[in-house]
Amino acid sequence: MKWLTILFALLIGLIVYLADVGKLSLLGFINQIPYSDKAGHFLLFGILTLLLDLTLFRSLPSRPPKRVAVFVGLTLALIIGVEEYSQQFFASRTLSLVDLAASYLGVIFFSWVALKKSKAR
Repeated sequence: MKWLTILFALLIGLIVYLADVGKLSLLGFINQIPYSDKAGHFLLFGILTLLLDLTLFRSLPSRPPKRVAVFVGLTLALIIGVEEYSQQFFASRTLSLVDLAASYLGVIFFSWVALKKSKAR
């Protein structure tokens, strides 16, 4: 699980880098689907949240899962906010509060899923 989480985080980092340098056109066909950008924010950051939560639940069994999920969520919220804010400094990017909201909703929803999954065990 740990390696999957690391690889997924690296994939998101690669997507952000490609978008920053204006080379995200490789995924241009996806942007032709209405609201795919918002769905991408929700799913990518949501899945990252889920993977981080589940990995840390296993790695830190003595810590309450709710506390771990809140820590992961707040940390990701800060990182996502800084990344979204930084977009105004790149010609190929645009700052979008709707994208930010979609990312945050993904973090919240998938944190909830991780907590439900941890209680099911």
